[in-house]
Amino acid sequence: MPAYWIDPIHDSRWNALVQNHPAATVFHTPGWLRALGHTYGFTPAVLTTSAPGQELANGIPFCRIESWLTGRRLVSLPFTDHCQPLADDPRDLHELLDFVLGILPSEKWKYIELRPLCGVSMPDGPARFKPSQSFCFHRLDLRSSLDELWKQLHKDCVQRKIRRAERDGLTEECGRSQPVLDKFYRLQLKSRRRQQLPPQPLSWFRNLAESLGETLTVRIASKDGRPVAGILTLRWKDRAIYKYGCSDERFSAHGGTQLLFWRMIQEAKSNGCVELDLGRTDVDNSGLIAFKDRWGATRTALTYLRYAESLSRDVRKWRNGIAAKVFAHLPDVPLSLAGRLLYRHLG
Repeated sequence: MPAYWIDPIHDSRWNALVQNHPAATVFHTPGWLRALGHTYGFTPAVLTTSAPGQELANGIPFCRIESWLTGRRLVSLPFTDHCQPLADDPRDLHELLDFVLGILPSEKWKYIELRPLCGVSMPDGPARFKPSQSFCFHRLDLRSSLDELWKQLHKDCVQRKIRRAERDGLTEECGRSQPVLDKFYRLQLKSRRRQQLPPQPLSWFRNLAESLGETLTVRIASKDGRPVAGILTLRWKDRAIYKYGCSDERFSAHGGTQLLFWRMIQEAKSNGCVELDLGRTDVDNSGLIAFKDRWGATRTALTYLRYAESLSRDVRKWRNGIAAKVFAHLPDVPLSLAGRLLYRHLG
């Protein structure tokens, strides 16, 4: 069976498949792919068994990453927590994966990576995709009433914090305007320095807001006019997605982050959402795992799959070296510059 590459940004057949496929998420949409391309220079492409002119029966979105620093590779999808192949028939999936494995040597990709949310049937044989990275994945069932959702929140670490935020008069600002994005990014700088990481570039958040429109919301909590916490959320049909969070740790006692999460849940419920996707967490980040657990979310394993002709050093390991210590002490301007320079080589 032949396979075909299509342009998911300009080929309307891809958007039609995404809109109708039950496993599709906001991460499959042309808007998300457009933001990846505009920000990092990645080339998005979808592989399908459907011939030109035919309605798409399946598709796997990829980004071709061309980097002199980290090499050439094919990823589905960079900077995306999960991306399920939209191929219901295992035979179609096997045909598509056999195709990309067949052209891997000529394309000189270091590896091919898939990030499925659910288990997928993989081809047998010597050319096997193997587990590469594992994460914790949290999702919160929103079908209960708000009263029931409140009762399952951790009393000390969540309920008490929300009440403290309300008592202290924290205000909430929502939107995706440039002033809101600027406040969010300044908080990102503080959080990423604390985590010994550079922030993703401001252009990434601007491009997401432009490409996704009303799908995206930024929430800022302020104390006496000073931004103290922020979250960026997405929405896809009856699913809400928490994607990014940041805060000023000097004001953590006021419960700004907890207030924003509760407001996000309240709004998701009012919009008819049945689930909140809280995203992936590194398995060694016990603090963030505990934070998500305390909202009553269900925790499962999320495993990425990779095929590589030879083992290579994981590009994420740079964060444990000398560079991480440097990032922790950089002023805002050079820290922001480091993010602009580095992230196009990662993902």
